[in-house]
Amino acid sequence: MLIYLKRHLIAITCVALIFAVSCKKNSTDPAIDKKGIQLAADAKFGAVLTDKDGKSLYMFASDVAGTANCTGGCETVWPLYYSADASSDLNLDKTMVGEIIRPDGRKQSTYKGYPLYYYASDAVIGDIKGDGVGGIWFVAKPDYSLMIANAQLLGLNGKQYTSAYIEGTGNTKYFTDAMGRTVYAFSRDKNNKNTFTAADLSNNAIWPVYEMELKSLPSVITKDLITVIDVFGKKQLTYKGWPLYYFSQDTKRGENKGVSVGPAPGFWPILNTTSLVAPNL
Repeated sequence: MLIYLKRHLIAITCVALIFAVSCKKNSTDPAIDKKGIQLAADAKFGAVLTDKDGKSLYMFASDVAGTANCTGGCETVWPLYYSADASSDLNLDKTMVGEIIRPDGRKQSTYKGYPLYYYASDAVIGDIKGDGVGGIWFVAKPDYSLMIANAQLLGLNGKQYTSAYIEGTGNTKYFTDAMGRTVYAFSRDKNNKNTFTAADLSNNAIWPVYEMELKSLPSVITKDLITVIDVFGKKQLTYKGWPLYYFSQDTKRGENKGVSVGPAPGFWPILNTTSLVAPNL
């Protein structure tokens, strides 16, 4: 009986020791090692992109073509972000992550084709102080319905235009989709009324309607200016009442060839925050 009790006590002690060791091991397990671009939730901006440590990342409107235009002194304020590691965030669409090689040979990470940057004045994790700076810097997000470009207008006719649609040079701000493809208005449309697209969609291949659900917007665009209308079964996004379209011959990021198409330049205008509200019926 004594031998049995001793054996029972030894067994209980062993189990207790194993449990204690197991608990100690679990309590000291390291946190998951985050790598690459991460998603974070912000109370104001919603889902945003960060580095592995949680520091906010940004997109530059002048980089709409997918090339980095923040160089020299600009980099002091907006340092580039690069990580060779694939993202460990299971909620991030990794097919949208890429990289470019800058003219000086350095690599820079991209998301949806936009080179990514830090903002030097973001002092602590969670800061997003750079959003909206100059109307051309925006916190990087995974789900923009519209994005802002800042580039030269260059028509299908090969001529350069200003924002007034007269020949000349200088960057113009205009809306694109999240991948940098320009969206236009049709100057004869009415408020939330598409007057261009044929019922049989026979002309939709030339000027496709911009089909997009309303998700996130750059902070300079307020959601009350956005509507989604039905156009022969297609859901078309509108801004200030203007139905939005693509131009089929814009085949590269940032191209805006449609500005010269029509009876005169601007017959298919770009849109931006200064655009007037579409006229009523």
